[in-house]
Amino acid sequence: MTYITVLVLLITLPLVAWVGWRLISERRPLPCPTSLAWLLDNPFTTGYHTTVLIRLELAPGFNVLDAGCGPGLLTTAVAAAVAPQGRVLAMDIQPGMIAKAQARATKAGLSNIDYLVAPLGTGKLPDSHFDRVLLVTVLGEIPDKVAALEEIRSSLKPGAFLSITEAMPDPHYQPMRAVMAYADEAGLRFRNKIGNPFMFTVNLERPLGAQ
Repeated sequence: MTYITVLVLLITLPLVAWVGWRLISERRPLPCPTSLAWLLDNPFTTGYHTTVLIRLELAPGFNVLDAGCGPGLLTTAVAAAVAPQGRVLAMDIQPGMIAKAQARATKAGLSNIDYLVAPLGTGKLPDSHFDRVLLVTVLGEIPDKVAALEEIRSSLKPGAFLSITEAMPDPHYQPMRAVMAYADEAGLRFRNKIGNPFMFTVNLERPLGAQ
């Protein structure tokens, strides 16, 4: 096998895997398996997670929901930012991911995190409780996106906001037009958008007086 052949395979195989996952996920949402959680901890995600944290405009004392928290890469940073009075609810449908998030929080010495194994859109969240909710490269993994966003809207305090981040090359990437279509249907109001078509954050408010 020549050097060129090896190089072509190294480029082609990941691309084929990404396209396959993308096509499958459009028909059946597939969250990242717990066994592949290590793939999420890389320089690329570390870079845009720093940006996400800035865009959340966190303050000590806030209650925050990290929806689809995965292995807790952002959960611990958010918990540190809102400590000591603030709390974070780390939510994921995979018990294995929650276990990894708990281990990461323990290692960081953080005790202001609660954990919930449940899907969004099933009525598990408290009403009018959160100052911030974050969905980071998660929306595309949710089967009923409108129901999930409606539950998030109800869980936000009036005037508080949901921060959705989408980034390529995530196979579940949702373009801005799709995000806003789901948000409008769920009764969330546009607050601001930061970024570009390849990696953006859109913040969506629960309107004052909204039920």
